[in-house]
Amino acid sequence: MRSANEKTIILLICLVSILLLSGCSGFPTNWERKYNSLNVTYQNLNGRFERLQSERGQLTDRISQDQQTIADLQKQVEERNRTPAEASGFGQGYDVAFDTAAGTITVTLPNTILFSSGKATLKKVTNTDLNHIQSVLQSRYAGRQIDVVGHTDSDPIKKSKWKDNLELSAQRALTVTRYLIKRGVPEEKIRAVGCGPAKPIASNATASGKARNRRVEIVVYMR
Repeated sequence: MRSANEKTIILLICLVSILLLSGCSGFPTNWERKYNSLNVTYQNLNGRFERLQSERGQLTDRISQDQQTIADLQKQVEERNRTPAEASGFGQGYDVAFDTAAGTITVTLPNTILFSSGKATLKKVTNTDLNHIQSVLQSRYAGRQIDVVGHTDSDPIKKSKWKDNLELSAQRALTVTRYLIKRGVPEEKIRAVGCGPAKPIASNATASGKARNRRVEIVVYMR
């Protein structure tokens, strides 16, 4: 009986030993399975984190690009909303026109702020408007060719020393040209032109139209 029990105990010990040995060598234990499971979860989470980081970087770049695009569009809108006078640099209060085909910028000064009727002498020894125009020409358009063009209405010369309107317009253009040269505009870059009544911008049938036609234009050639 004792021998049978001893044999049973020995068999049990052998069986347990076999199971333990089998567990270490062939089948994963519980902690190994948990580790492997956690490792897989970690790898998945780490992969998602890296993807999120990459997407975050791309989103940051996109936001930066969009902000720059918005800034550029705002600048374009501001440029388009600027008046020709502001865009040219002459500022508000001046009649400025761009001619893209001719490549010119023209500032128009009515004769009322420059000359008395039938006269070719400036009303004031120092003219604020001409000083401002000269300053802009020197600062923004240095080296550009400039024409000073005199215009009159169609009323014939009666009580004046001038032979006709063409001569009067030429003398007025020459007066403005000399003034700008005296203020620093290079003589070789500016010339005086008289057109008389040949190029009206309004009807000479009305007093207001005639007033608009009596003018001096400062033409800047951009090319």
